[in-house]
Amino acid sequence: MRLLWIFFGSLSLGLGVLGAVLPVLPTTPFVLLAAFCYARGSERLHRMLLDSRMFGPMIADWQAEGAISRRARYTAAVTMLAVLVFSVFMGVPGWVLAIQAVCMGGAATYVLTRPLPARDCQRSSRS
Repeated sequence: MRLLWIFFGSLSLGLGVLGAVLPVLPTTPFVLLAAFCYARGSERLHRMLLDSRMFGPMIADWQAEGAISRRARYTAAVTMLAVLVFSVFMGVPGWVLAIQAVCMGGAATYVLTRPLPARDCQRSSRS
């Protein structure tokens, strides 16, 4: 069973890394899923992910507070909007655009309604 958790964690992390450079794939959900899988399959891989400069803070915020940083929220929302606009200009059929809009609208709503991490709130109150 451990090997399955490691496999799915690695697959998810790969998709998350790919999502960091491709606007079509989201990064955050895949990285969080990778952390979940690695926590069950390999303490070493889980620790490596938590210690990562790129993904560690995102995972820590989610695990501790169920929170998503302001920067990650806006990046996700803007990327989803850009993909939808790009799809319109590419002449994607209307029914596909409708499905895309509903799915990305739901994802954006979820991401934008998560709480901010305490560290983001502290920065706001100091300004």
